[in-house]
Amino acid sequence: MENSVLLIVSGGIAAVKCPQLIRNLVKKGITTRCILTRGGAQFVTPLSLAALSGEKVYEDLFSLTDESEMGHIELSRSADLVVVAPATAHILARMAAGLADDLASTALLATDKPVMVAPAMNVRMWEHPATRQNLQTLRDRGITIIGPEQGEMACGEFGLGRMSEPEDIAGTIEKFFKSGKRLDGKRALVTSGPTFEAIDPVRYIANRSSGKQGHAIAAALAGLGADTTLVSGPSNEPEPRGVSVIHVQSAREMLAACEGALPADIAVCAAAVSDWRSADAAPSKLKKNGSAPPPLELALNPDILATLSAAGNKRPALVVGFAAETNDLIEHATQKRLTKGCDWILANDVSADKGTFGGQDNTVHLISDQGVEDWPKMSKQAVADKLAERIADTLEGAQS
Repeated sequence: MENSVLLIVSGGIAAVKCPQLIRNLVKKGITTRCILTRGGAQFVTPLSLAALSGEKVYEDLFSLTDESEMGHIELSRSADLVVVAPATAHILARMAAGLADDLASTALLATDKPVMVAPAMNVRMWEHPATRQNLQTLRDRGITIIGPEQGEMACGEFGLGRMSEPEDIAGTIEKFFKSGKRLDGKRALVTSGPTFEAIDPVRYIANRSSGKQGHAIAAALAGLGADTTLVSGPSNEPEPRGVSVIHVQSAREMLAACEGALPADIAVCAAAVSDWRSADAAPSKLKKNGSAPPPLELALNPDILATLSAAGNKRPALVVGFAAETNDLIEHATQKRLTKGCDWILANDVSADKGTFGGQDNTVHLISDQGVEDWPKMSKQAVADKLAERIADTLEGAQS
């Protein structure tokens, strides 16, 4: 039985890439039917899309002919997957708001099938808080975000917001159909967020981690079918759907929760665990006495990544750590991988000017015994999706 896609082509310059996307999908044996918005028709023609797909192209919500042949409700549910490419800031906002004022938005609201979107817009539009909020709303509803990528745009600016290339979008769609639940039957453990180390009942030692990356990784692994446990320090991020979440405060609590979640096939330590804690936390609030601050003696916290990497017969088959650095990134991360004994390290620069902590985007470098692989700047969700797919590839390779 052939897989089928309903491709919604909206009004952005990246729509000119859609004919190539359709070619790629058809070559892969994926039936593609198109909805072309009024804006999309400014860049590509219905005839070109119909010629390449071999299917009728739909444009008008109130077309009597189209409604008699295939009503908009049936159209929204006739495919196995709905893909919006390019997904402009405008159509993402309409999706987030639940509008149904044309055929494309009505089909998206009426569909009962999985939805993927491939954003394409100016970098300032991509970074705007409204767009960020709309994307988070869509992620919370289970919609998959493909890209975007960093590069030169039609407006002449350079940055994040360029639509992923047609072959990459087609590859993601193909993996969706081929893999289904690639990690079905696997158990995954993910740590996320900061840890809070009490000085007294009021004060604590912490860091700036938001938990966005770790939470996104947990969601991506669960999306591929893994039975996923997320051990999270204090974070304002919403709990990922389909994930068992254990809330902790300190590094010692996080370690105990991780050990309790073993055995696991996969461990991803994305939490920014405090290296130190107060050696003797005060049972009551420390009072200011004069001008001199009270002495604060620090003790080392347990090393969760190293502990999981050396867990003997309970060691996960793949242990992945993060190295958050502010200088000599690759050198320090490479040494960390060797010292901790983990399989992979994802190195990222968390200098203040990078906006990584608390931000929506990340630039990582995957370090393994195969060397260093530089990933382009992308959203944290895109990093999570790419990492989850790479984990699935590795575990499948180990089994073959």
